[in-house]
Amino acid sequence: MRISIFLPALLLVLLACTKAPIKQQEPDTKATFQNPIFSGDYPDPSILRDGEDFYMVHSSFEYYPGLLIWHSTDLINWSPVANSLHKYVGSVWAPELTKYEGKYYIYFPASNKNYVITADNISGPWTDPIEIDISMIDPGHAVDDDGNRFLFFSSGSYVPLTQDGLAVAGEVKHVYDGWEIPREWSIECFCMEGPKLFKRGEYFYLTVAEGGTAGPATGHMVISARSKSLDGPWENSPHNPILRTSSPDEKWWSVGHGTVFDDVDGNWWMVFHGYEKDHYNMGRQTMLTPIEWTKDDWYQIPDFIDITKSISLPSVTNQNTAKAFNDDFNDDRLNPQWKFFGGDDQDRFSLKDGLVVTGKGTSLFDSPPLLYIPSDHSYSAQVEVEVSGEAKAGLILFYNYRAFSGMLADKKDILTNLRGWQFPTEKEVINGRVYLKLVNNRNTVNMYYSLDGRSWTKTENSFEASPYHHNILSGFMSLRIGLVSVGDGEVKFKNFSYQPIKE
Repeated sequence: MRISIFLPALLLVLLACTKAPIKQQEPDTKATFQNPIFSGDYPDPSILRDGEDFYMVHSSFEYYPGLLIWHSTDLINWSPVANSLHKYVGSVWAPELTKYEGKYYIYFPASNKNYVITADNISGPWTDPIEIDISMIDPGHAVDDDGNRFLFFSSGSYVPLTQDGLAVAGEVKHVYDGWEIPREWSIECFCMEGPKLFKRGEYFYLTVAEGGTAGPATGHMVISARSKSLDGPWENSPHNPILRTSSPDEKWWSVGHGTVFDDVDGNWWMVFHGYEKDHYNMGRQTMLTPIEWTKDDWYQIPDFIDITKSISLPSVTNQNTAKAFNDDFNDDRLNPQWKFFGGDDQDRFSLKDGLVVTGKGTSLFDSPPLLYIPSDHSYSAQVEVEVSGEAKAGLILFYNYRAFSGMLADKKDILTNLRGWQFPTEKEVINGRVYLKLVNNRNTVNMYYSLDGRSWTKTENSFEASPYHHNILSGFMSLRIGLVSVGDGEVKFKNFSYQPIKE
C-alpha cells in the first residue's frame, strides 16, 4: 500500500523536474557589458552569425544610403562595414540579413512592397534592389529540412521562395495567429511584427514582436512559439512574453523585436530594441541579453539578468564606450555613418580638402540634410563652414521636414531657425567662413558661433528638443545632427566633431 501511494507522488516529482528550467549561474568572469550595445537610433536589429563573425543591420527608413552593415567578433564592439542600399525605394522597414549557400541576402519592405539585395561578399558590392511580388511587411527568412526557402511575414503567413531567393514560388499560407495579449495591458495595438526563425533540435522557433513598436511604455514585447514543421501547428511558449516593459518606471520602454541566435561556443543570445525613458527622441536602441534553455526545450531570459545593469560575458573582453566622433572629410569617400534624408544624394557632394555640398532648394523644407546619429543624452557638435555664392550653411537637429531647429550662416550673417521660423540672429559678423556649434544638454539646445574655432559666442536663441519623436510626429525617425547646404551656391564643411558631455 505504501509503495502504491509513493509511486504516483514520485512520478509527479520527476515530471516536474523534467519541465524545470536549466538554471544558469551568472558567469564568473570580470568582463561585463552595459546595454545598449548600439546607442542611438538603431531599430529592428537583424543579426547574422557567419562563423566567428557577427553582422548586424537595422531599419534605415528615409536615411540613405541605407542598410548599413556592422561587424563584431564579440557582440559588444561594432564597426561599420558598408552601406548596402543606394537606390531609393522609399522608407525601409525591418530588414532580414541572412546567408544561404555562400551568398548574402537582405530582405526588406519599403513602399508597400518587398525587396531583396544580394552580395557575394558582405562588404559588397550589393545588387540594386529586386522587387518581390508580395506586399506584407517584416520578412523573416527560413529554410526547411529539405532546403526549401520561405519568407515569413508579420501577418503570421509565409510564401515559398525560388531556390535563388529572388522571387515568390507559390501561394501565401497563414500558419500562426500570435499570442493573445491580456486586454487589461496597456498596448498600442496587437500589431504582430518582426518574425525571426531558427532551428534547434527537432523544433523550429518563431520569435515575433507584439503590442506595437511605440505607444505606451508597456506595449511592445517579445513572443516565442515553436513547431516541428514550418506549417505548424505553432505552440506558444509558456514563458511568454519573453521580454516586456512592465511599468513606465523602468529605464527601457517598448522593448521588443527580438532575434535569437547562438555563438560558436554554444552560448545563446537575443538582440532586441527599446526606447529609453526620458530620451524617446534618440529612437530605438539595440540591446543584448543572454538566454537559457529549459529542459523541455523552451528559451527564457535567466532570472539573474537585469538589462539595465552590467551583464557578465563568458569570455574576457572589454566594451568600448568611447563615443566621440571626428571627421575632417579628408578621405576619398564619405564615412558610411553619414546619411542623406530622402535619398542618396551622391551627385550633390564631393570631397576636396573638405566636404563640398552643392546648395539645394530655397529653405530647409526642401534641402535634404546630411545626418549623423547622436549616441548620448548630452553632447556638443561643431563644424567649420565656408560659404560661396548665395548658399547658406546649417548645423541643425533634424527629425523630418516638419520638425527641425538649429542655426545657419550665409557669407555675412548668423541665422536661427526654430521649428521652421527663420530670422537673422547676428548681422555682419562673418566673412564667408565660420564655426558653428550646437550643445544639447539633456534636450535643452544652445547655439554658438566662432570666427577662430576657439572663442565662442552664444546666440540669444535656444530650443527644447524632447518632443521630436515618433509618438508625436510619427515616421519612426529620431533626432539627428544635420549638415545643411541650401540655396544657390556651395558649402564646404571641415572638421566636424561630436563630443559626449558627461552628466
